[in-house]
Amino acid sequence: MTARLPATALDPALALERVSRVWDEDILKQLTDYICIPAKSPGFAPDWRELGHIDTVVRNAGQWVEAQNVAGLTLEVVRLPGRTPVLFFEVAATQPQSTQTVLMYGHLDKQPEFDGWRADLGPWTPKYEDGRLYGRGGADDGYAVYASIAAVQELKRQGVAHPRIVGLIETCEESGSADLLPYIDALKDRLGDVALVICLDSGAGNYDQLWLTTSLRGMASGTLKVEILTEGVHSGDSSGLVPSSFRIMRMVLDRLEDSATGRLLPASFHCEVPPERLAQARATAAILGDEVYKRFPWAHADCGGSAVFALPTTTDPVQALIKRTWEPTLSVTGAEGFPALRDAGNVLRPYTAFKLSLRLPPLVDAAASAQQLKALLEDNAPYQAKVTFAPDHAASGWNAPAIAPWFTQALDAASQAHFGAPCGYIGQGGTIPLMNMLSQGFPRAQMMVCGVLGPKSNAHGPNEFLHVPYAKRLTAAVAQVIAALPG
Repeated sequence: MTARLPATALDPALALERVSRVWDEDILKQLTDYICIPAKSPGFAPDWRELGHIDTVVRNAGQWVEAQNVAGLTLEVVRLPGRTPVLFFEVAATQPQSTQTVLMYGHLDKQPEFDGWRADLGPWTPKYEDGRLYGRGGADDGYAVYASIAAVQELKRQGVAHPRIVGLIETCEESGSADLLPYIDALKDRLGDVALVICLDSGAGNYDQLWLTTSLRGMASGTLKVEILTEGVHSGDSSGLVPSSFRIMRMVLDRLEDSATGRLLPASFHCEVPPERLAQARATAAILGDEVYKRFPWAHADCGGSAVFALPTTTDPVQALIKRTWEPTLSVTGAEGFPALRDAGNVLRPYTAFKLSLRLPPLVDAAASAQQLKALLEDNAPYQAKVTFAPDHAASGWNAPAIAPWFTQALDAASQAHFGAPCGYIGQGGTIPLMNMLSQGFPRAQMMVCGVLGPKSNAHGPNEFLHVPYAKRLTAAVAQVIAALPG
């Protein structure tokens, strides 16, 4: 009797059918339970150990992975002293003589609640509605470990030969992956020769095709504080003589940003956009058109019975894509020193503090930018006020390596098979610190950075949702790309 040889290709229709069934019968329930757990990242929950939520989501995910009984899979929760835990799994290769490794990445920690959720929704109260699973963390990106295992299991079901596969699921990503590099160092020998990285923590331009992330912005963040008094004083007695801490804050920020245009003034915070990224932006703009900016929940006012909507910085789709991916941008994401409106008496406040988030182009060094930012904001303070900037996070961006012919073909084939459209290429404005680490550590690896964060999915904000039909197709596409990796 002749031994059955491993299959060399995946049946995409069968893969999607079975992956969809796994999502409907199992993964959706797992993610519903996951959303209920407020497993906030350590940067937002310093008492995460005492709370136990991170340990709970890691334990639940690990138990689910083991319950799938994937042939050749071993799993371990790795804990370094003083660090958040990581989930590490390994699936033995079935490709004859294969020495390559596929690395699958995701995270289980979450952003904080934020306000503004729809009345019938909430960050920790999951709701499934019209193919969307609402709640914090499902899309960003608690689904990743479940989708990864479902993709691997489908390779097993179809008997498709595959290389060695490892998974690294962290719990500190939303705090800048501060704990990740020590784990990569500790696990380096077990990671192996990584030929393909699959990171399911990114976005999608629409829900109609597979999208590959080609770049990520970096970030430098911290707290800027302006102090002018040691305590609040009567504004009628002091205003006009004591300068407002808020006005001084504006003066200091004017050194950094042209408030009329939003352009950041230091030249070192900018970089040239590579020609291939400009070409990809033009192609993506042709696909998405004005949906590039219409996807956001713009405020509007009533004007004679007609809604007048707030405007973006540009309505040109190409420029819109470049602005959110290759230009530096300042955001104020938090404030301190302000009483609530109902408590705001006639008092000149002693200080103003802003949490600053500076998004940096993919090729700009974040650590150097953070130091330059500190000097720029602190030096020669107006009115000799006490101005301090305390950096709390710096992570450089990432520009994807050149795409190998096999990878281009595999992405297009998977997108056509599961969406009926070619793969799209798009830069993302967020930051995934892991990608730079992996590109440096595995310079020959191809990077499949994808995700479910499409239009209105609103990760980090209110009404975050996971687009389940898209997640099913993405899961099947991941299995197909792994099957296409040359031996």
